[in-house]
Amino acid sequence: MRNIFDENIRVILNERLKKLEKHFDSDVIFYYGEIHPSLEKGFRDFIEELKKDTEFNRNRLTIILNTPGGSAETVEKMVDIIRYHYNEVNFVVPDYAMSAGTIFCMSGDKIYMDYSSSLGPIDPQVYNGKKWVPALGYLDKVEELIKKSADGILTEAEFLILQKIDLAELRSYEMAKNLTVSLLKHWLVKYKFKNWNTHRKSKKTVTMEEKEKRAEDIAKLLGNNSLWHSHGRSIGISSLTTILKLKIDDYSQNSG
Repeated sequence: MRNIFDENIRVILNERLKKLEKHFDSDVIFYYGEIHPSLEKGFRDFIEELKKDTEFNRNRLTIILNTPGGSAETVEKMVDIIRYHYNEVNFVVPDYAMSAGTIFCMSGDKIYMDYSSSLGPIDPQVYNGKKWVPALGYLDKVEELIKKSADGILTEAEFLILQKIDLAELRSYEMAKNLTVSLLKHWLVKYKFKNWNTHRKSKKTVTMEEKEKRAEDIAKLLGNNSLWHSHGRSIGISSLTTILKLKIDDYSQNSG
């Protein structure tokens, strides 16, 4: 009975994917779950098989993404893989794409969301030997303790905490932060902003410096813990378009 049930689900999903492929005129994949380094080879093999099996030889890929996040380094590898095979890559976020999922979306030419969809702050996740932890939370806390020390108000308990910090581990958090910002700036300019040629109001030509500045501003805002207050904070279309000034394709009113 279970095999019949699983087969029915597979048939229904394939039918839905075929409809989406026709709608987007692209290959379509669905990614659900954590973005983990162990998945890199499997993802590469899957994309290669997809390109090999498709009868249309499409150069556009649509990724339906639902993820709590994971490794920024893995995202970088996944982007290298899909951009090797596809000229255009678009993301659909029906529910949420947090942390590394948000970084992944920023590598796309377009991002489709509806009124309830969410991206998240880009606090990179670093494995500390036991679990994945948000790097910026550690960096912000260390910066706070250092400032308190400079101001002469550091407590004895806080001094002991500061003494126990592993400097090599702290450096790895700083590098993870720098990688995240670097990836966002590069991908936004190269892909998301590639057709942003004129300013909407002034109609003046957009310069490369302006694209890079906008990308840097978006990266800084998404990584600003003081703004979002929580690693798990949901950032919807309204905040993305008004605070970050990021173009999002809103399909809320699209009943098809």
